[in-house]
Amino acid sequence: MAIDTKQANLRLIWEQQGEVVVSLDPLQGHWTEEQYLLISDQTNRLLEYTDGAIEVLPMPTRYHQAISRMLFLALLAAVQRIGGDVFYAPLRLQVRPGKFREPDLLLILNKNDPRAQNAYWTGADLVVEIVSPDDPGRDTEEKPRDYAEARIPEYWIVDPRAGAITVLTLEGDAYVTHGVFHRGERAVSKLLAGFSVSVDEVFDAT
Repeated sequence: MAIDTKQANLRLIWEQQGEVVVSLDPLQGHWTEEQYLLISDQTNRLLEYTDGAIEVLPMPTRYHQAISRMLFLALLAAVQRIGGDVFYAPLRLQVRPGKFREPDLLLILNKNDPRAQNAYWTGADLVVEIVSPDDPGRDTEEKPRDYAEARIPEYWIVDPRAGAITVLTLEGDAYVTHGVFHRGERAVSKLLAGFSVSVDEVFDAT
């Protein structure tokens, strides 16, 4: 999810009793990773970081959260049986040094995976993004490149606008389409053998 980057750069991200405490704009392009981690620890806003710039993500809607909850519970039931785990935003994912994302859902096949650190994860086996109407290209164009760079084997793009779930799998340095699943079908994972969800149930979540 995202708002327009230019608007995000001007957005005041931390307020306390109506008093502005931190503004992003003066230091855009110069924030350090340490400053980003400190700021994101001190606010309930979702923030992402790329090479010195911090971007503010919009607060999720109730519908977004209903979809996220449905998928979280389905994935949790599947991975717990094999010793894995799944978490939901806010939980930072380091794509590489100098770049952090906040996926809607992050999954690991082994809950003791050393990448699943306490402050932020340094990798994952599967991530899910629910496409935001504010900036669809972010989830459908930018994040596939980022998550491929992070070597994440599977990426689910859940798009309420199209009523479709796209499952991408990593081949070499880029993703290929495992399947595009619409209403009346079940979205199927390649990574999780036997796992699928009803597209109708995902988009009818309340």
